[in-house]
Amino acid sequence: MNLDKCFSNFQNVLSDIQTNLSALAHNNPHARPPFHNALSALHRAFQGPTLSPPWARVAQSIMPMPRQPMSWEAIEERLEGVPVYALSNASEEFLLVAGVSTGKNLGLFCFNEDDAQALLRQVSTVDPRMRDGSKVVPVALNKVFQLKVNGVAFRLIPEQSQVKNALRVREKSGFAANSFPGVPVFQSKSLILKSQDKRYRPLFFRKEDLEKSLHRASSDQNQLNPTLRQGDIQVATLEDVIKQMKENSTSKWEDVVFIPPGFDVSTDPRKQRTP
Repeated sequence: MNLDKCFSNFQNVLSDIQTNLSALAHNNPHARPPFHNALSALHRAFQGPTLSPPWARVAQSIMPMPRQPMSWEAIEERLEGVPVYALSNASEEFLLVAGVSTGKNLGLFCFNEDDAQALLRQVSTVDPRMRDGSKVVPVALNKVFQLKVNGVAFRLIPEQSQVKNALRVREKSGFAANSFPGVPVFQSKSLILKSQDKRYRPLFFRKEDLEKSLHRASSDQNQLNPTLRQGDIQVATLEDVIKQMKENSTSKWEDVVFIPPGFDVSTDPRKQRTP
């Protein structure tokens, strides 16, 4: 299987944007630019994600009552330390892509800042007026899930390298596929965090961060409890995890915490640190 063919989603997004915008300009040269300010002041409300590691806050998390789905407030608390990246103009308003075929405006949020920078360059090429003052801004992931604007669809763009990792993990598990249906999150049965007599399973947005955490946990447990062994890595979609946390009273995801990209964790609280 040629995995490289599976990871053209981001390039296709950029290509489709350029194609659609070129067609729009050709058909109506006097039309307003497709990147406009439909979300005025949203960036000011949502700028600056909290980048402190989420396991430092799990003790204050609102845990669900037995047999009850998690509250949205509890889910948001798990997501608030995870940054994504969007495009903003000089007035600190989000830039939206006009969907020619769907009739909806599209707001894109990248998990990788370099992908957002590439999108900004593409936008500036298509519409040079966007060059002055436009920039990439971080947004807390929980705020993205709060956004509800008529006529606007919001899309999360995962890191291409992590989509590749997700497909490889599934292939090793006997589920070969040509595409991945969302934002991949990785976990291991061997990695458990403890806080005030509660147990939490960390979900990682980068497989490499999980592998570093497993290596560190193995070193910790060789000193504290030598029974820990590195286990298999599993992958799920962020969208499905959140849906089950929100809707399912018997969700298997209610004990998870989300680890921001670039962080790894230790099972020994004395050694928990950021990179």
